[in-house]
Parts: sequence; C-alpha cells; structure tokens
Amino acid sequence: MARIRQRRGRRDGFISFIAASSMAGIGLGVAALIVVLSVMNGFQKEVRDRMLSVLPHIELYVPGNAPETILAQWKTIADAASRNPEVRAAAPFVAAQGMVVRGQALRGVQVRGIDPATETNVSDVAKQMVEGQLTDLKPGEFGVVVGRDLANDMGVKVGDTVLMLAPQASVSPAGFAPRMRQFTIKGIFSSGHYEYDSSLAFVDAEDAARVFRDSGTAGVRLRIADMQQAPQVANQLTAILPRSVIASDWSRNNRTWFAAVQTEKRMMFLILALIVAVAAFNLLSSLVMAVKDKQSDIAILRTLGAGPGEIARIFLVQGALIGVIGTLLGVGGGMLIAFNIDVIVPFIERLFGVHFLPREIYFISALPSDPRMADIVTIGVTSLVLSLLATLYPSWRASRLQPAQVLRHD
Repeated sequence: MARIRQRRGRRDGFISFIAASSMAGIGLGVAALIVVLSVMNGFQKEVRDRMLSVLPHIELYVPGNAPETILAQWKTIADAASRNPEVRAAAPFVAAQGMVVRGQALRGVQVRGIDPATETNVSDVAKQMVEGQLTDLKPGEFGVVVGRDLANDMGVKVGDTVLMLAPQASVSPAGFAPRMRQFTIKGIFSSGHYEYDSSLAFVDAEDAARVFRDSGTAGVRLRIADMQQAPQVANQLTAILPRSVIASDWSRNNRTWFAAVQTEKRMMFLILALIVAVAAFNLLSSLVMAVKDKQSDIAILRTLGAGPGEIARIFLVQGALIGVIGTLLGVGGGMLIAFNIDVIVPFIERLFGVHFLPREIYFISALPSDPRMADIVTIGVTSLVLSLLATLYPSWRASRLQPAQVLRHD
C-alpha cells in the first residue's frame, strides 16, 4: 500500500510539474510578446516623431504651376485650409530635387524652399539647428541650411559655398547650359534621422523658386492638432479646396516605410505567439496525462451519478485556471518590464558593460517602449483562447470514459 501511494505521489508530482511548466510557458510567451511589441511601437513612435519634426503633417500643392505663382497666392490657399478647425498653422514651401557640388564631392539632395518666419509654426527645424540659425536664410542671399551628415560627407561648414544644380538646363544662343547657382552654408541642423540629415537642404522659398522655376513644386505646409487624424483632415481639405490643389498627408508620403513596419510587427507577433502555442500543447499533454491517471476516480464519480458534462467541466476548469493564471502572470510581468524598460536596460548595460544602442550608430541612446492597451488585450485574449482550445480534447476524452470498462481493469 505504501508503494502504491508513493508511486501515485510521484505521478501526481510529475503531472503537477508539467502543469506548472505549461503555466510558466504561457506567462513567458505573453510577457515576451508584450515587451517586444512595446519596443517595436516605441521605435516606430521615435522614428515617426523625428520624421514629423522635419516633415509637415499635410502638404497642399498645385502641380504644373510655376512656384513663383503659387508663392504669390499661398495665403489664399492657407486661409481656405484654415476653415478646417483641425488646422493650427500654415507655411509656404517649394519642393525640388537638385545636386550639390563642392570640389570633387557631389550629392543629390531634396531641396525645400521655406519661409523662415512661418516655418517654425509647422516644423521643428529651427530647434534642431546645431550651427547657425534658420532665420539666416534671407531672400536674394542664396543661403542654404544642410543636415549634419550631408555637411560631414561633403566636408563643409558654416560660411563655405557650394554649387547647387537644377535638373533642368537654361537655353541660350550658345545652346543648353546647366542651371546652377552658388549657395552659402548658413547653418547645419540635426534631426536624428539619417535619411533627412544626409539628403535634405533648406533654402529661402523665393530663392528656390528662382533656381527651380521649371522643376519645383510649390504649395502650403500645414500642421494640425492631432497628427493621427492627418488622413481624414487631408480628405476633408480635398473636398473644400479647388480641384487643382492636391492634399497629401505624412502617412501617405511615407506609406512604404509604415507598411514595412506593420508587416514586421505582424510577423513578430505570429513568431512569438508560437511560444504560447507550445505552452498550450504542454497544457494539453498535462491534462491528457491527468485524465489517464484519474480514470478510476472519474469512473467512481460516474457511478455516483456525475454526468459526462460535469466530468468535462472539471477538466475545463482545471485547464482554464492554468491558462488564466499563466496569462495574468505574463501580462503583469510584461507590463512591468515594458513600462520600466528605461530603467532595466541601463542597469543591464552597466552590469555587463555592453551598449545595446550605440549613439553614434542609432542616434538613440535609450531603448524606446510604447505599451499599447490594444496590443496587450489582443495578446491576453489570444493566450486565453489557445489555453481554452487545449482543454477541449482532454475534457471530451474524460467525459467519454465508460465506468464499467475502467473498473473492470482496476
């Protein structure tokens, strides 16, 4: 009798260990999902904010018209757009593609002609100046403000001159000649976004209209109250503005990048959800083993009057309890890490002497985290559903046991 009890105790202990492992696996998978998605959201928010520190929320432009013509009437377009209550500020712009030459260095750049007086209302470029001031751009002086990476690549500093070439040529009696103009470096900015710091150049809007009069596009840059509403506001502006005016929001201009981020986020969710799925299979295995070990007890309950549904509910409750506890532990642990990652990561870096994000490479010294309730709820529900599905087969199998057959073999 003592040996039977000892053997049964060992079996019960092993089954309990498998159940605890399933619970721990569910918690680990849920926590990993929450932390990873929060970090991905943080990176997306960080990059988006840096992009929008340079880019406007909405651009209104009139293709096919000379930039000088649009600049002369930009206030009319801005006043019409300001009728929308979401619009907070407006500023004129001229957009063009050009090339900058300095000695043997030649770089393609995105030229943005701006009005320094109103540009501060729609972007943060003035706050990102590391040398010079944005207000140093004055009409007729042909000054230019470039990104720090572009300045380093070309070896220029404030006060140096560069040659800017337009894609169109000028026609003269001598033939075609490239349209070019000498510009003076008035300042250097740093947004922390390599794409813009290495390829963006700001000049005065009137100077840009003169140099790029055949290839530039002029319009109005808008800043709205809630940048997340930019697509809706752009559609509303398209309905009230003349058909010649095209409204384009920041999400549409950077559609490829945001689509890639969303795809990566979905794939990461599916990959990490496999951890929860494996834990759910462990839960299924532990319940099957429990049903196998408790056959005699189930048969006795059936002979005492318990129905198949009552037997099934016992194992459903057991499996659901493991899933709920594991999910709650995972959600709690994941949120604890996600909301305190700015403390945890520096501690690990100091402890092991490593740097996960070197500033000179990523321009971000701290690991960003942006936990979102929608992601947390989705992860929790997914974990609970997988846990519940794992309990269905063992519960059904327990309810199908025949007491006579079980007791005959005992």
